[in-house]
Amino acid sequence: MTHPTSTVRDRVLSLPSAELPAYVYDLTALREHVATVRSALPPHVELYYAAKANPEPEILTELAPYVDGYEVSSGGELAHVAKAVPRHPLAFGGPGKTPDEITAALERGVHRFHVESEHELRVLAELARCVVPGERVAVLLRFNLAVADGTLASSSLTMGGRPTPFGLDPSRAVPMLRALTDGTHPQLELRGIQAHLASGLDAPDLLAVARAVVTWAVGLGVPIGEVNVGGGMTVDYAQPESRFDWAAYGEGLARLADEYPDLTLRIEPGRALTAYCGWYATEVLDVKHSHGEEFAVVRGGTHHLRTPATKGHDQPCSVLEVDAWPHPWPRPASGGDRVTLTGQLCTPKDVLARHVHAPGLRAGDRVVFALAGAYAWNISHHDFLMHPRPGFHFLGAGGR
Repeated sequence: MTHPTSTVRDRVLSLPSAELPAYVYDLTALREHVATVRSALPPHVELYYAAKANPEPEILTELAPYVDGYEVSSGGELAHVAKAVPRHPLAFGGPGKTPDEITAALERGVHRFHVESEHELRVLAELARCVVPGERVAVLLRFNLAVADGTLASSSLTMGGRPTPFGLDPSRAVPMLRALTDGTHPQLELRGIQAHLASGLDAPDLLAVARAVVTWAVGLGVPIGEVNVGGGMTVDYAQPESRFDWAAYGEGLARLADEYPDLTLRIEPGRALTAYCGWYATEVLDVKHSHGEEFAVVRGGTHHLRTPATKGHDQPCSVLEVDAWPHPWPRPASGGDRVTLTGQLCTPKDVLARHVHAPGLRAGDRVVFALAGAYAWNISHHDFLMHPRPGFHFLGAGGR
């Protein structure tokens, strides 16, 4: 089990049942973690936050002093992030950008476009000519690169190194580079290369990927000033106490940067920055026996916290016992040591954690699911069965 911070625990226990489920974020813990990450990175390596991981305005604001910019992947994210943290550099990535989205990004002065196809390059060039005439728009070409066998084997989610809809095939590098350097698109300026190939990698594998991307980019034979090696730092839901080795990763990036002093390296973590600061808190509604197993049904479920269903894992959690029982009917309780925690949805897929060690778990006890600070509420199917939405609590905002 992963226990909440004392600040989170106190808030969860203070909430009335009617105000559960709730997301509770410890912003002090977020600042401490991101400060540690920033200090582990060389000063000349840029840190962008992938807003898709958690775009809550309070999260974006707390990250602002520690990051060099934000990566957005849609017109909606673009408008949202620009409003939440104005005047911060933005990079616009993602496949399938629409002309309207590109136009909006140009009008907002987006600092970098991650171009994922030849068609997108042509659309960007024409819209740049019309929307920002006389300006040159900075482009990083995203490539789907193959890396050494086995490097991506431990990945939990692979976007490159195999056939995917992400990025450009490396075989198209020559014509794409030519179009950006021979005057075909004078509105666009080639700044460099971007390659986000996988998620869920540890520091040695991620460093191997970074080196492979930089070596390939430098070997293209055209002047580039930037290489963005993406994010993908592992967050281990099965062993939440085990964290990505930012110190080793920073040391490896420093060595790589020293080899190419004229090159700006950029990383774009998302989940690995915010996952640990968030908890999804709820309470047990019922405990029941079925074919030799015990199940606890909690308020809410995977329509609020979709991550365990999509990734196929058990969300780490802890139980906060509540002694008070205000009802006249008997209080259901577990008779064994292991309980499967499920939500209120009418589907057997609404499982948050299986066979949790929770002896004596009772209706009315609180359950707090950890690692809920990224890819949690914002990726969930909120309106299925039309249950009430959770509350949101941001503790320690602005250093308070």
